[in-house]
Amino acid sequence: MASPSLVTEVLAHSGRLEKEDLSTKISRLSQRVEEVKGEVCDMINKKYEEFLPSLQSAEDLVSQVDNLSSDIDMLKSRIENEVQRDLHVAVTEFTELKQQLEKNTVILSVLKELQEFDIAIEKFSCKVSERNYIAAAEHLEKAQITLRALKLRKGSELQVLKGLGIELTLQKENLLYHLGEEWRQLVVWKLPPAKDLEDVKSALKTELHLYTLTPKEESGCRPLLTSVLQAFSIVGELNAKLKFFSQILLRYILKPLISYPSLHTQIEHQTQSVVLQFENREADAEHSSPTKVFLNILSVFQFLHQHLLDVPLELSLEKEKKSKVALAEVLGDMIWKEVSDCIIKDCLVYSIPTNTSMLEQYEEVIQSTEEFENSLKKMKFLKGDATDLLKYARNINAHFASKKCQDVIVMARNLMTTEIHNTVKIIPESGVSVPKLPALTAGDKLKQQKVSKTVHNEMMELANENKLEQHTFALPACRISESVQKLMDLAYQTLSEATSSSTQCAIQLFYTVRNIFHLFHDVVPTYHKENLQKLPQLSAIHHNNCMFIAHHLLTLGHQFKYHLPSPLCDGAATFVDLVPGFRRLGTEGFLVQMRIQKGELLERLANVRNFSNMDDDENYANATKAIRQVLHQLKRLGKVWQDVLPVHVYCKAMGTLLNTAVTEIIGRITALEDISAEDGNKLYALCRLVIEEGPHVFTPLLEENKNKKYQEEVPICVKKWVKFKELMLILQANLQEIVDRWADGKGPLANEFSTSEVKNLMRALFQNTERRAAALAKIK
Repeated sequence: MASPSLVTEVLAHSGRLEKEDLSTKISRLSQRVEEVKGEVCDMINKKYEEFLPSLQSAEDLVSQVDNLSSDIDMLKSRIENEVQRDLHVAVTEFTELKQQLEKNTVILSVLKELQEFDIAIEKFSCKVSERNYIAAAEHLEKAQITLRALKLRKGSELQVLKGLGIELTLQKENLLYHLGEEWRQLVVWKLPPAKDLEDVKSALKTELHLYTLTPKEESGCRPLLTSVLQAFSIVGELNAKLKFFSQILLRYILKPLISYPSLHTQIEHQTQSVVLQFENREADAEHSSPTKVFLNILSVFQFLHQHLLDVPLELSLEKEKKSKVALAEVLGDMIWKEVSDCIIKDCLVYSIPTNTSMLEQYEEVIQSTEEFENSLKKMKFLKGDATDLLKYARNINAHFASKKCQDVIVMARNLMTTEIHNTVKIIPESGVSVPKLPALTAGDKLKQQKVSKTVHNEMMELANENKLEQHTFALPACRISESVQKLMDLAYQTLSEATSSSTQCAIQLFYTVRNIFHLFHDVVPTYHKENLQKLPQLSAIHHNNCMFIAHHLLTLGHQFKYHLPSPLCDGAATFVDLVPGFRRLGTEGFLVQMRIQKGELLERLANVRNFSNMDDDENYANATKAIRQVLHQLKRLGKVWQDVLPVHVYCKAMGTLLNTAVTEIIGRITALEDISAEDGNKLYALCRLVIEEGPHVFTPLLEENKNKKYQEEVPICVKKWVKFKELMLILQANLQEIVDRWADGKGPLANEFSTSEVKNLMRALFQNTERRAAALAKIK
């Protein structure tokens, strides 16, 4: 039987567990358990074979098992109590040691970073004194990164960091001061006074000096100007410095080159510097051509690229954040938008063709614009994407249409605001010369044939009924303003150009022509309002102008309809809707003048005091004067309107005015209650003056012998002319003659006068006798 020395040894252990490996003891115990297990098995096997002999040994074995179990329980209790307690103490001690180690590590790191900060500041000061600004800026940024890392650490001394921050700020300002002084000496502007920026002479005073010096300490290395720029970039102040530089460059160099065609760039190389300046040459045009502007601007950028901007910049020194960018790209981002806008506004706009025949030549401008941008991209002033400048140049069709429409509207408005008294003669044979239109397509020909066939059939039917005169639909002979004729020529030319333009351009041009006539309708009556009211001749010319325009608007759209794109060719190309408005505009304007003239006629006749008491010489003289003034006014109007108004309009206008005077005289005389024989004779003399002189106001033509026809037709033009003659007969007739002309209401007198008017005249002319009563009785 095995000795229980192992259990006894374990239980007898009173020292610390560290003296013997715990796992070894547990291994031994496990081995002993296995041995006991084997003995138990042997015992069970022998139970039935050697029952009695083995009883004693079984009892001994049971005793050993009990002892072994007791040893195990003691060991387990010892492990739970002593081993775990000692283990907890060891872990606590280890944690404290670890925390102390970490704290010491942090302190060492902070001390190391403070040392790095101090070293960076010392090296910075040394490099600044050596004018090695790039290295100085790098050391300054290292110090800044170190300070930033210190601030992120917890538990650092706040007072120390505050002092370091103040020192870093002071050193940065020190570096910026030195860089600023170097920049002012290396980049020198000579500028004209601000008040003298409006002419070429002042631009010639502008100079840009770039000094290409190299510090003695860096002989053979990069130029000082490059070092200064890179140092500015490292400390983050480059954009502010370049912003000011770019604004001066834009204002004093680039914009003058674009605006003044005579300016050219000139570069002069000196010992330690290079100078950009202007020279003045004679210019052929008012505005610079795009090609010339592009060459001048390229020369400026090439100058800057060679001596200033060909510098790769590192925007940051932090790990994984370094990015290189060309200095030219930074400047390009700042000024390209304004440069391109200026080129468009002051150069490309003026290079847009004025007619479609020049559009093909504009391809050269598009090509030169593309080459210009490609050159800037090679120098890294521009990025790879498309720019507004090239888009503008390529979108020539839209710009051409807009400019053409704008030019047409401006020309039209100038014509509308010129004096309208310069006239040209329009005769039925006159016409507007329409330029040759492009050939029709097959579809357009089919549409035209259908319409032409319908119109031809209608004209044939009309011709079969009545033969039309050659000039039936022609505008009658008259005078119109020369400006209006030019305006109509402009409309025809614009529509002709629309027929050979792109769809978008054609539609814009068509509606621009419509806008011309809308503009005329609004501008002319307002702009010339005072003269149209004061001067009868101008009102007549304005009337003719409106009728001339309305006459052409009837057929203007039809002439171009099938040469224009859809939807214009489908019926939208028409001006007929504007015709009533123009006719009304001309008529109303002339009627205003007619009312003014009527008012003046009636005002002159108002001074006659109802034509009473003509036996008074003064009254008769005033009446004669008033009649002569009326006739003089009409004759003066006839001279003013002669050869201006169409004949039928002239005769109708003069007839209306003369009829106004005659009607007024008739009304005044018929209203008299008493007319003596002498008054009757003098009234007759006044009326005879009108009858004799009145027809002479009808002189619509310059040729005297041709006016007789219209003078003979006075009764047609003056509605009250026959009534006026009948009044004269009454003033000289006796009672019987009046009764005879009345002829029981069927005579010529009855056709003109009412019963009451004749009776009133008879009572005024004749005394109250039986004969008068008998005669009055017959007037019914």
